[in-house]
Amino acid sequence: MATTTDQATAGELKLTPPDPVPVVQPERAAGLVPVGDEQRSKLQTRVDEFVDDLVSQDVNSPDFGRRVDQITNMGRKEIAEASGQSNRFLDRPVRAMDKDAGVGADLAELRRTVEDLDPSTKGDLLSRRKIFGIIPMGNKLRNYFDSYQSAQGHIGAILARLQGGKDELLMDNAAIDVERQNLWAAMGKLEQMIFMSKALDETLEQKANDLDHTDPAKAKAVRESALFYVRQRTQDLLTQMAVSVQGYLALDLVKKNNVELIKGVDRASTTTVGALRTAVTVAQAMANQRLVLDQITALNTTTAKIIDGTGQMLKDNTARIHEQAANSTIPLETLSRAFQNIYDTMDSIDTFKMQALDSMKQTVQSLEGEVTKSKAYIARAQGQAEGAAALGDSKTAKALLEALD
Repeated sequence: MATTTDQATAGELKLTPPDPVPVVQPERAAGLVPVGDEQRSKLQTRVDEFVDDLVSQDVNSPDFGRRVDQITNMGRKEIAEASGQSNRFLDRPVRAMDKDAGVGADLAELRRTVEDLDPSTKGDLLSRRKIFGIIPMGNKLRNYFDSYQSAQGHIGAILARLQGGKDELLMDNAAIDVERQNLWAAMGKLEQMIFMSKALDETLEQKANDLDHTDPAKAKAVRESALFYVRQRTQDLLTQMAVSVQGYLALDLVKKNNVELIKGVDRASTTTVGALRTAVTVAQAMANQRLVLDQITALNTTTAKIIDGTGQMLKDNTARIHEQAANSTIPLETLSRAFQNIYDTMDSIDTFKMQALDSMKQTVQSLEGEVTKSKAYIARAQGQAEGAAALGDSKTAKALLEALD
């Protein structure tokens, strides 16, 4: 599965898919699987014996035809075995590249879920959510964490499926190892057949060249029958070997891809989910820090206002105190007005006295006249009183004397 990721770091990281399996040409397929020297010696001996037996037969006899049929059937079993191995492994890339199911679909779903929960794409989480962008309602931060909590079960299910997919990939790789061993063994047998076919080609051609001088008819029959089919089988064997080699390389590529998928599953299960949790934790911490910062800012603003107000009060009071100290206790106008009132009062008193002198003089004169008039009356009344008193005293004395007697 090809994946391309751009990451804004010091150097741009790009993940590129592996190169496709190179095409192996049939002529290059021979010799890719080594054949031991001892085995080569045995195969060469069999080839020499077969060629000697073939040349010794009459070209028109059934035995010569049976020997040619053996050449025609040479390597048929090995080709069938190698072809069967290739057909079994070719089903695996089809399943591995299925994007609608399996590990690939789970990874894509996990990516969508993580992107939906990325707090950096949610804007200001501390602002209030608005209906129609106008009416404030709810809390974006609370809604975000509610969505994160509700997505935990979904993420857990995805991770469980990814773990199951990882187990399948591990089992696939184990099966691929077995298939590669079987394919390697089949390719070893093909290599032996290729060695024999080339040895037959060389030996038969040499025999035909020798027979050109002694038995041209047999030389012609050897070339047209035996050598023709040998080279035909050599082409078939080399073609199958090329297909098997390419299949072997493709099988190795599938295994490597599975290993990378397993790594991707591990990263998704650990790094990606861990990064999401870290992002959520940081978002929550930043939200709390912003709340504290807002409170600190508000507190600092309040403190500044208090300090400013206190300073203003000190300024105003100090100015008033110094102004009061600079001014007299009683305003000069008030003092002047008070003294003027006193002066006016004293002037009024003087005026009153002057005006009252005549009135008082007249009063005194009137009182003196009345007193003079009253003196006669007083004298007369006094005389009467004295006479009455004398009479009363004589009567009293007489009565007292009478009482004594």
